[in-house]
Amino acid sequence: MPGARSATVGFWVAVGSRDETEGERGSTHFLEHLLFKGTETRSAFDISVAFESVGGEHNAATAKEYTCYYAKVRDVDLDMAVDVLADMVISSTIDEAEFEIERGVILDELAMADDDAADIGSERLFESVFGDHPLGLSIGGSPDSIRAAKRDDVVRHYRANYRPQDLVVTVAGAVDHDELVGRIERALTRAGWPETPGTPVPRRATSASSFEQGAPVLVLPRPLEQVTVLLGVPGLALTDPRRPTLSVLNAVLGGGMSSRLFQEIREKRGLAYSVYSFTPSYSDGGVFGLYAGCAPRNARDVSDLMLDEFDRLARDGITDEELARSLGMLGGAAALALEDSDTRMNRLGRAEISTGEFVDLDESLSRLGAVTADDVQSLAAELRAGVLSTVVVGDVDPALFDPTDVRPAATTPLAL
Repeated sequence: MPGARSATVGFWVAVGSRDETEGERGSTHFLEHLLFKGTETRSAFDISVAFESVGGEHNAATAKEYTCYYAKVRDVDLDMAVDVLADMVISSTIDEAEFEIERGVILDELAMADDDAADIGSERLFESVFGDHPLGLSIGGSPDSIRAAKRDDVVRHYRANYRPQDLVVTVAGAVDHDELVGRIERALTRAGWPETPGTPVPRRATSASSFEQGAPVLVLPRPLEQVTVLLGVPGLALTDPRRPTLSVLNAVLGGGMSSRLFQEIREKRGLAYSVYSFTPSYSDGGVFGLYAGCAPRNARDVSDLMLDEFDRLARDGITDEELARSLGMLGGAAALALEDSDTRMNRLGRAEISTGEFVDLDESLSRLGAVTADDVQSLAAELRAGVLSTVVVGDVDPALFDPTDVRPAATTPLAL
């Protein structure tokens, strides 16, 4: 990135919560925590000091299909960042005492998430849409699985998935590619990996999977001031060529303050503070979801209105003005995001691990520009015809969301 004085570097492995077997639930996330707890040459304090003494940032993320350890530093500190991340990924000791300490930390993290209605609702929505498929698994595991976790099992998971052929390194910012490759090779060798060339592991299969729905309606009573309402249907896989169409659909329906959900539910009726749609995608499937947070007395009305807007879009499509506005919004947001080295580093990593295709800004805009209003309506109708999952968290009467009251996709005008 010409003119940048910093860089973001990420060390990726293509293993996530979906790759865990019975008895390993939560191991991937547990391991992510443990790699910060010390190596053969650095303590946990040494790792923290290395980054914080130069004003850098370092962290990690566990997802359903990958884990990433990353840091953002000034260009003059990039050697240090590469060295420390390589050491963490390759030479973590996973000390028994640290393992037990971190078990308590993770249990507190899970408890914190369980106090967040949006987190609870999202987890249950994925379980409902994906059913028993591994994509429905919680990334962090459960309190029971973390309490039952054994160090030897997590170490086995580490050794099986953190190998030279598994590692992807992506960097964006003030870097020279060839010089950086040399730095990384030297750092990996210092950390203990052999210099012998290897063959990268193959990417995941990208053919669409079928999913057997879990509970179609789930109401979780909680003594909260606000109710979280989530609706979801099976979405698109990462490699589906209709992803640009889905982006436009999402922008029109719930992608911003000018979206239909925001205008109808918040601006016109004042029934919710936060309302939007979202589109997570994975190698073989995805979710198209709608979210709202509202007062308990409005929960059923808000749920119905979100579905009404989804139905209306599937039945009547979008206007030319909405199409133009969404293309402008998506193109501008993409361009602005690329000003940030974190975003660029992440785009590189996900592209290399998930699809094998890097799509630059010009190509992204070209693909978006090819989307038509008919494309959006056709995809909306297909998505709306999918099996609907409903999750409600808060102080609400479960009887308001009867599992037998399943409304089919609208084919006739609605009385809005």
